[in-house]
Amino acid sequence: MAHELPALPYAHDALEPHVDKATMEIHHGKHHAAYVTNLNKALAGSPVESQSLDQLVRGIAAVPENIRGPVRNNGGGHWNHSFFWKLMAPKAGGTPTGDLAAAINAAFGSYVDFQAKFEAAGIGRFGSGWVWLVANGGKLEICSTANQDNPLMGKAIAGCEGTPLLGCDVWEHAYYLKYQNKRADYLKAFWSVVNWAEVAKAYAAAK
Repeated sequence: MAHELPALPYAHDALEPHVDKATMEIHHGKHHAAYVTNLNKALAGSPVESQSLDQLVRGIAAVPENIRGPVRNNGGGHWNHSFFWKLMAPKAGGTPTGDLAAAINAAFGSYVDFQAKFEAAGIGRFGSGWVWLVANGGKLEICSTANQDNPLMGKAIAGCEGTPLLGCDVWEHAYYLKYQNKRADYLKAFWSVVNWAEVAKAYAAAK
């Protein structure tokens, strides 16, 4: 079955002023849509055509070599963005609570220290990529990946492993219209739209 572009769970302007309407329209309607189109093209007629997106991403090393590059880039892009849209919400932000908050404090010292480390990892990602909070072996970790790689692909491929709980897109197309080259400002604004209920759900499932 062909992969499809998921609908945004809110209006394009719902995350204003932190994420602008024009960026959301282009990011979802052009960039994400292109990953879906190109993934379907790469998979057509291949032995892995019927696999789910999760299976493709987790099993990227087993995808036939002649299509592995396009599937890694476009399948990763499709998975990452499908996850990313759900991690944000209008009138969100604030701080995590409950088990997730306790785990963040245990791993990073405090929520403020976690924010600083997450932002630093995002700023430090050279070129395009993502910064992640993952659950790995029962512990929370921060890591980053290049391009559209993600932690489900494993350390050997993505340089980062674990179950993604929170991810932030640091490709320039995610922020350039509003923030220009100020990636640090974009990462600070991201906290105002994080849907902590969704992150907590991912953390509970990872446990």
